[in-house]
Amino acid sequence: MKVTLLSHTPDPEKLVASAAKLCYSPSSIEQLRDNLDDTAAEKFVHMLAEMGHESPIEHMSFTFGIEEVSRSLLAQITRHRMASFSVQSQRYVREGAFEFVLPPAIESNAEAKACYLKAMQEDQEHYDTLVALLKKQHIEELTEHGMSEKAAAKAAEKMAIEDARFVLPNACYTKMIVTMNARSLLNFFSQRCCNRAQWEIRALATEMLRLVRAIAPSVFSNAGPRCLRGACPEGKMSCGHAEQVRAAFAEF
Repeated sequence: MKVTLLSHTPDPEKLVASAAKLCYSPSSIEQLRDNLDDTAAEKFVHMLAEMGHESPIEHMSFTFGIEEVSRSLLAQITRHRMASFSVQSQRYVREGAFEFVLPPAIESNAEAKACYLKAMQEDQEHYDTLVALLKKQHIEELTEHGMSEKAAAKAAEKMAIEDARFVLPNACYTKMIVTMNARSLLNFFSQRCCNRAQWEIRALATEMLRLVRAIAPSVFSNAGPRCLRGACPEGKMSCGHAEQVRAAFAEF
């Protein structure tokens, strides 16, 4: 996968500290910002984290470009509803020789890999056949109703791929731009950096955490799976490797 931090709130930790201090200060917003240097802002943000006062960090947001991930991952990440998503549409973009995610467990098993690759090839063939059949049908119908052949062909292409996409697999590549505020990201990392999260979205969340921690280290210093901040909350469903997880994120 490819993950890029496209943009973020300027001076994010200073903004968070200003927002939090505003709640308790008679000073103007300009005065609050002028009186906050990087050291003071960092100290204040750490204090907010210790207090569990998270609402001010909602003023900080990050926008990511995410590519070469599966439609399966898309279904998972969009469950995090406090976020904005723009996703490449299979209704408008034709999947010619579509690319796909190959799960590591399948790649490491020669027989499973051969079966999987065959399925991807067959999906492409079915998709192409359906596009051709449906496009021909729609062109005939549209021209019968008086549309020019050129206009009919253009409209028929879109109509055909809209229905043909139903045979495409969850493995099919997609790309998206995602914006989340810092509070939503903390929740996202708690859920998706966990060992029990599916491997692809766990890899994505871990890379996103690496990118934002470089920008706002005080806010994200303790971000990650919930076992970093106490006992594993999963009970009998725990992965049983909390110590190894803590060690891995300590070196992150």
